[in-house]
Amino acid sequence: MVKVYARDGSETWVLIHVEVQGEPEEAFAERMYIYQYRLRDRYGIDVVSLAVLADTRKGFRPTTFHYERWGCELTFTFPTAKLMDWEACWAELEASDNVFALVVMAQIQAKRVKNDATRKDTKVALIRLLYERGYSREQILRLFNIIDWMIQLPKNLDPEFAQAVYAIQEEKHMPYVNTIERLGIEKGRQEGEQLGIEKGRHEAELCALKEKRETVRHLMSFGVLNDEQIAAATGLALDEITQLRIEDKH
Repeated sequence: MVKVYARDGSETWVLIHVEVQGEPEEAFAERMYIYQYRLRDRYGIDVVSLAVLADTRKGFRPTTFHYERWGCELTFTFPTAKLMDWEACWAELEASDNVFALVVMAQIQAKRVKNDATRKDTKVALIRLLYERGYSREQILRLFNIIDWMIQLPKNLDPEFAQAVYAIQEEKHMPYVNTIERLGIEKGRQEGEQLGIEKGRHEAELCALKEKRETVRHLMSFGVLNDEQIAAATGLALDEITQLRIEDKH
């Protein structure tokens, strides 16, 4: 919701609804109309509906919802932006300092590039552009998160990508978070799991040893078996059984 000023100087509040559609949908225009009238009914102010079409089907370009019955007719139109239309303007996107240019480039590449190694190289190239445009630290971090989410890589390529970003970071002397942090978190999680397994195993061994010692003490209290027989029955070392006898005497 934003407050805007008309050309005559008057002010008004407008609710802007932006719908990002990743794949073609037959009933998309009707859904845009439903969102429009529900928002208008709830808030009682003007609603401007915009559609961002992020799919790759050239013919999917809904702009209008219309129905007519028994003299009752309704037509709802809304503007759209087809991201793939910008594929032909790649050089313009690369030269633009508009933050959304990088987002559009990332979406186009995410849809078009399927080879994992090529996706990694493409992602690195976009991150380099991000660092070269002189954005603020907050803008860099936010845009990096978006690009990292849009162009996802298999885990085996994450280290190569992280190393490439490290090199860019050192070259540009600029901040960086996300994938490297994620790798660190993942590594920490794996190490934590391994540590937990080892700790659990150690605790289980201590518990088993404690139970063995209690069993040995129980058998010794009967005075029927000698130490060698107790060792054979419980699996506890003979010298430990001897030590237990000494401890019990004290």
